[in-house]
Amino acid sequence: MHVQFCGAARTVTGSSHLVTLDDGYKILLDCGLYQGHEDRLENFNEQFFFDPKDINLVVLSHAHIDHSGRLPKLVKDGFRGQIISTFATRDLASIMLMDSAFIQVRDADWTNKKKRLKGKDKIKPLYGPKDTVKCMQQFVGIGYDRWHKINDSVSLLFKDTGHILGSASITLKVRTGKGNRFIGFTGDIGRPDRPILRNPDPMPPCDYLICESTYGDRLHDKPPREEKRFLKILKDTCIKNRGKLIIPAFSVGRTQEIVYLMDRMETFKQLPKVPVYVDSPLAVNATDIFRLHPECYDQEITKYMSVDPNPFGFGGLNYIRRVEESKKLNNKEAAVIISASGMITAGRIKHHVYNSIGSSKNTILIVGYCAPETIGGQLRAGAKEISLFGERLKVKANIELMDSFSAHGDRKEMAEFLNNQDRKKLKKLFLVHGDLDKGEAFKDYLKKRRFKKIYIPKLKEVHNLD
Repeated sequence: MHVQFCGAARTVTGSSHLVTLDDGYKILLDCGLYQGHEDRLENFNEQFFFDPKDINLVVLSHAHIDHSGRLPKLVKDGFRGQIISTFATRDLASIMLMDSAFIQVRDADWTNKKKRLKGKDKIKPLYGPKDTVKCMQQFVGIGYDRWHKINDSVSLLFKDTGHILGSASITLKVRTGKGNRFIGFTGDIGRPDRPILRNPDPMPPCDYLICESTYGDRLHDKPPREEKRFLKILKDTCIKNRGKLIIPAFSVGRTQEIVYLMDRMETFKQLPKVPVYVDSPLAVNATDIFRLHPECYDQEITKYMSVDPNPFGFGGLNYIRRVEESKKLNNKEAAVIISASGMITAGRIKHHVYNSIGSSKNTILIVGYCAPETIGGQLRAGAKEISLFGERLKVKANIELMDSFSAHGDRKEMAEFLNNQDRKKLKKLFLVHGDLDKGEAFKDYLKKRRFKKIYIPKLKEVHNLD
């Protein structure tokens, strides 16, 4: 057996790992879209390091586009097997992949307009809505905590990782001539004691484990400080300065968590009377799906729903779908605008940043990881100017960071998630889904906790699994 690292190797996006068994059966763990602008990954989304026709099975850890976003292309290029996920992941993927398809088509049209003016050849979108419909027909949903038989040699187990709705770790039990081998993939590890979702559930002890390392070099703020600080930022911006609080947030997970936080504040009379806008059709649709899956909720939100049956709706909250309504927000004062994408790479958030970044009355609140080369990453790093829509803009708005909102565990939380792993049984531990410096820091941290044989694989690198 062997595993090839086909994405999210020494970077954070484009998750994809190919496990090939002794009999040639090929299982692809995730098939994510690369989101960023690293030169070495310029053509990543257009190519696979394998023939999609040769893949027998895809197992999807969760619906975030950096883990699922190339599935329609995989199907378009010849993959005909099943895509196995949890039920909630399947439902979220249905809206997220269709949204991604429309973005692919729109971006291709925009690029082709520029190419036509220069007399250059047109490009084709990575995939379109029809490819996404075909892709969704290959999804199979299964539940947590039960072994699912794939064939005579392979069984699959999902455990809840508490990262986003439906997120799961993946454990493959593979029968070999030397006995059963357990191959694990953490997916993205969530955080304990976070609102809405259950705490991460440890995986079975593995022989080989692929583990994320996004925040392998740091600790997050704790929730009590988070609520007080969020409320202060909101009041300083919207009440004191009469400005706009712009929050770039992923449509799935982060947006619902922020809305739920503000819903609680409103219920307990803490939230000032300020209009709040969720300006993302995808986020609106995703929130509807959140309401359909209370089986994923933790005890806290279940108890809260006895007081407020709708934890994602309160007075002053407005969900925006239409472009015309979104444009009107440019003229608003003293408002909170939550919009996608979280790294400010696409979507309506780019327009809100464009219209707000030049005023010191406004605040842009970054609430999670951003790849360094993205606009969000530049703002995190303290950039004084950014380039947006072909213009150089001075950063006059206040930039605030709150990593406590991150859906990724920090280094301590990830290490605790791994703590039940048998150090003697675990033959190799691979760190992925993290920049190289984060991976190296997490590797050192894990070594102090008696983990051995830790690798940070390069893109396309192959490792044998005895």
